[in-house]
Amino acid sequence: MTGVERRRRRLAVAVPSSLVSDTPHLREKTARVGLLARAAAIFRVDEVAIYLESPKASRREAEFLERILLYMDTPQYLRRRIFPVSPEMRYVGVLPPLRTPHHPLQMKKVEPISYREGLVLSLDRNWAIVDVGRPKPVRIKEVGLLPGSRVTVKIERSQKGEEFSAIPRDSVPSYWGYDVSFSGRLLGETLKRRKNEMIIMTSKYGRPISEELVSLKRELREASRLMIIFGSPQEGIKEILAREGLKPEVLSKFVLNTVPLQGTETVRTEEAVYATLGLLNIIESEEDEASKAAPGKEM
Repeated sequence: MTGVERRRRRLAVAVPSSLVSDTPHLREKTARVGLLARAAAIFRVDEVAIYLESPKASRREAEFLERILLYMDTPQYLRRRIFPVSPEMRYVGVLPPLRTPHHPLQMKKVEPISYREGLVLSLDRNWAIVDVGRPKPVRIKEVGLLPGSRVTVKIERSQKGEEFSAIPRDSVPSYWGYDVSFSGRLLGETLKRRKNEMIIMTSKYGRPISEELVSLKRELREASRLMIIFGSPQEGIKEILAREGLKPEVLSKFVLNTVPLQGTETVRTEEAVYATLGLLNIIESEEDEASKAAPGKEM
C-alpha cells in the first residue's frame, strides 16, 4: 500500500482516561476505542496522549485504553506475539482494521525500498533476529536492539539481494501510524511537561471555530507541533482543569467549539475527535494548496 506523506507538523490528540467509563459492557468499550483509533489513523495523528481527569480517576481505565490503542496500531502479524490472551482483550475481534501502510495485507517485493514493522525475537552475536511478517524472520545487523522490542525495518532491494536495517519510526516518509502515551498525570501537569507545542482546547463553551479561523491559520503556519485536547464524557475541559486551579484560557490561546449548533445535549469524545480533526484537515489542505500555488515556490 502506498501511503500518504506525513503531516508538516507533528499532531497529537489528548483524551481522558475515562473515555469509555460511561459504557458498561467490555464489548462496547472496546468498539468505542476502535472508533478513536480509526479517527487517529484516518487523519494521520502522530500521537494519542492519555491523561487523568481527576486524582481519583481509574488508572485501570487508562491502561485499558492504552492497550487497545496499541493493539490496533500493531500489524496483524505481530499481535499474537506482543499481546498475550487476557480478559480485557476478549472482544478485540470487533475492532475494525486500520488499513494503514504499516498494516500491509501481503508482502510485496517489487519496490526498491519498502518498510515493515517488526519484533525482535532474539540476538545472534551482532545480529538481531526480527519477525517482519514473513514466513521466516530476517536478520538485521544492528547494535542496541533488545529482544521483545518493536522496531521499524527498512528493506532495500538491489541485484545483490535484500538489505535490512532498523530505523526511527518517524523517518518513514509516509504516514506510519500513531504512538500512544500515558502520562499518569492530570491534564494541567501533562501540558506543563510538554514543550514547544501549539495547544488547541475543544469546549462546548469555547468560541466557534469559524470566528478564530484567521488567527488559527496564522498560528498553525508557525507551529511545528500541535496538540488538541478533548474533555471526558462527564466533564468538559473547564471543569477538568478547575481541579488544578487552572483555566483553559491560561494554557491555550485557542479554546474552540468545533461542533457549533450541536443537535444533541452532549457530544461524545470520539465524536468530537472526528469533527475536530475533519475541520483541521480542511484547514491544512487549504494551507498546502496555497503554499504550492505561491509565486516562486519550487515544485
